[in-house]
Amino acid sequence: MLLKNQFGSVFEAVFYPTIVVVAMWLVFWGDHLFPAIDFYKFGVMPGEVNSLKGIVFMPLIHSKNEIGHIINNTPPTFVLLAAIIYYYRDIALKVFILSWLFTGIGVWLFAENTNSFHIGMSGVVYAMAAFLFTSGVIRKYKPLQAISLFVAFVYGGMVWGVFPTETHVSWEGHLAGLTTGILLALIYRKHGPQAPKFMYEIEKELGIEPPDFEAELNEKIRIAQEIEKQKQREEQEIKIVYHYISKKDDETTE
Repeated sequence: MLLKNQFGSVFEAVFYPTIVVVAMWLVFWGDHLFPAIDFYKFGVMPGEVNSLKGIVFMPLIHSKNEIGHIINNTPPTFVLLAAIIYYYRDIALKVFILSWLFTGIGVWLFAENTNSFHIGMSGVVYAMAAFLFTSGVIRKYKPLQAISLFVAFVYGGMVWGVFPTETHVSWEGHLAGLTTGILLALIYRKHGPQAPKFMYEIEKELGIEPPDFEAELNEKIRIAQEIEKQKQREEQEIKIVYHYISKKDDETTE
């Protein structure tokens, strides 16, 4: 079996999510420090060209009147992003950026325009959770399957957030994130960590046929048998010819 450490470092898995979380809280703090600036207007208003900038800024902005909004988004943002960075290091940046952008684009394109802005990291959280779960299932690699089960166990209840159960919750953002995560898992299914392969599987992919030791042994036995048969035939064909002179002929010769 071919073994290789395909995962990232613990430092990176802690450092980068911390930066994202700190950025969220700095924006939240700035929203209170500068009340004259309506930070929520940097979110996404579906279909409005002027709010296209919200595709970039939406995840960082949270309701300043409901601290529970950012508190609820902080732990899953850190945990899920840390898991992606550690277990999918090679594609982590792509997955995170595309989750961020495609979730916002999905909200801008498909959410119902109720003249309200969509804000918060929850859509990206849904994208990351969906990516981790789907990717772990389709890769059939035990460490990744374990993460998939963890996500299902801890954040499985999030699935109800894609339904319009609460008027003040952006279920469209959740649905856009969920769809984005599943699509990214399918797109990058052959990138990043893969289940270790046995040497014969690698040789088969390269078109290298493994040696057939049984066939080689049988061929050697066959050759040995042929040689033995040839020796037997040669022994049977040998004729011994005796030349002799009688005593009478010998005396005559003298």
